[in-house]
Amino acid sequence: MDEGLTESGAWPIAPAKEPPNPELTSVKRLLTLLDKTAKSSRTYGVANPVAQKFFQQMFEGLTTHLATYSKLAFLVQRSELYFNGEVVYRSEQGSSNESVAFKLYSDGIRELAFLEGLSAEDLSFLLDSLWDSLDPEENDDDIVTRLWSKNLSTITLVTAEEIAKASIGGEVFALPTAGMMEAPESNLRDLLDREQARVRKGMGTGLEGGGDSETGNSGTPAGIGTGGGASRQAGRFRSGHAGYEVSDEELAELAKEIEAESTRDNMTYLLDMLTAILASEKSPVLLSKLLDLWGNVLDSLTAQGKWTVLDSVLGLLHATAEVRPDLGDDHKKQLAALLDDLGRPERMKMIEAYLNKIPDATTEGLTTVLLSMASAAVPALCALLANLEAPAHQAIVAEALETLAKDQPDHVLRGLSDRRPRYVKNLLAILLKWNNPRFADSIEKLVRYPDIQVRKEVVRAIGIFRPNGNGMKLLQFLNDTEESVRFAALKLLMTGQYKTPYSAWAPLVSTDTFMDRTLSEKRAVFLALRATSSDEVIPFFESLMTERSWTNRKKKEELAALAAEALGKLATPAGLIALELGQKKGGAAVRQACTAALALAQRQQHLKQAAS
Repeated sequence: MDEGLTESGAWPIAPAKEPPNPELTSVKRLLTLLDKTAKSSRTYGVANPVAQKFFQQMFEGLTTHLATYSKLAFLVQRSELYFNGEVVYRSEQGSSNESVAFKLYSDGIRELAFLEGLSAEDLSFLLDSLWDSLDPEENDDDIVTRLWSKNLSTITLVTAEEIAKASIGGEVFALPTAGMMEAPESNLRDLLDREQARVRKGMGTGLEGGGDSETGNSGTPAGIGTGGGASRQAGRFRSGHAGYEVSDEELAELAKEIEAESTRDNMTYLLDMLTAILASEKSPVLLSKLLDLWGNVLDSLTAQGKWTVLDSVLGLLHATAEVRPDLGDDHKKQLAALLDDLGRPERMKMIEAYLNKIPDATTEGLTTVLLSMASAAVPALCALLANLEAPAHQAIVAEALETLAKDQPDHVLRGLSDRRPRYVKNLLAILLKWNNPRFADSIEKLVRYPDIQVRKEVVRAIGIFRPNGNGMKLLQFLNDTEESVRFAALKLLMTGQYKTPYSAWAPLVSTDTFMDRTLSEKRAVFLALRATSSDEVIPFFESLMTERSWTNRKKKEELAALAAEALGKLATPAGLIALELGQKKGGAAVRQACTAALALAQRQQHLKQAAS
């Protein structure tokens, strides 16, 4: 039966959740800042603005903590830091060898404590010692030696060597090291200090063996021979190293760490190495080789579609000149060429091959990568846009072109002559977003483009770039084989914003084939004709209303009725006169249409007068 069950066999009610410990919360936050400070200093150097910012935040937070609690001490294990028996810091998976905990542990530090009054100089010296940022010619000692030589009054250490020395000797001198790592961190230094004081007190008094009233002068208990002394003498030859038992749980945790380290991302590991070298290498020859190697890295990441990693690498290279102000002119030129060549055609072919091979490939970070390219990459980006197959991928490249090609649109304009409708529509979308009327001339050349959707987009673009003025270009679309294209052009012409002489309309409306178009289209044509040609069209409408013909009589009467409707909607004085004439001389159907148009005109006039 489980020990946690009550007598009735039920689980006990869980205790209420304790409120968060403010001291523990503060410690965790400080260790997070310590980790950030260490990483930024190790990668970019302590003089970097980012590293200095994190350091300042950590120092201010630590000062506030010490002013409140007077002391901050924690135990050090291989991959964790403990505070009051709780883990407050744990190494990230795959990076334990670079963590603060491992660095302290590997240099023999088992406890680290900060005391109130800590100065920024002392904290900086500790971090510099920790990550070997000091001058290697002047400081080739280990961390512990450096700190002891500095004699820092507000930073104390307990080392593995101290624990080992305290464990040498007889049974009475053995520290309870097995419990040390389980005790609160503030007890480790206290334990050592008490033990050392006890040893010093007993030296030379015969009490080293813990003698009392029952001991002899030699400290040997009465009635006991030299066997006791032999026992103590044997204790002197014991190992000075403190041993620790490893539980099954700890073994399992170690196995997990080993497995994680063996399966780590080699690419990230290599990039971290290259970054560290780039931030610290002083040799001009090695720097030149390293920058050449970064070009191969960019190619590899591009071919594999690692857009987010590639974006991070590009950000690193862009910041290199700022992080490394000591770079020579040759290296700066080499770095600039590395970034300028980002959009070369060969690399664009890599992007094309990857995206077309994997239509549903993730594109996170690709936009930023494309926008990182120089304007010289515009021709290659146009070719990439033309060759991509997935609309989602095309949209990403089009977005980049919209930004990069805005000041040099020639490559986009030349692409309008391409025979791939999908590509041309993407280019038209880019031009429409730029909204520059000077592009209208190039767009109007696509009046007879084979694809219907492209022609409709051309009509829409003309309406945006030329919202008024001469409507001759729109008139060309009225002979289009696609009705939807014709109606798109007629909608613009009916707005009254365009002017077109009747002579331009005559070839369309005077042919017998015009009568074969649908009633709705003929009505739209007459309304557009009246809106663009004004009273110039009245003689044509008048002839339709008064002409008597025996051939195609029904269709001609239909045209006359549409003409009367158009005149009635606009209701100009000349138009009203033409309607009155048609009411007198037209056939029965025409007279009826003219009467209805005049009534409509009169209602409109009354409404205008009432409104005024």
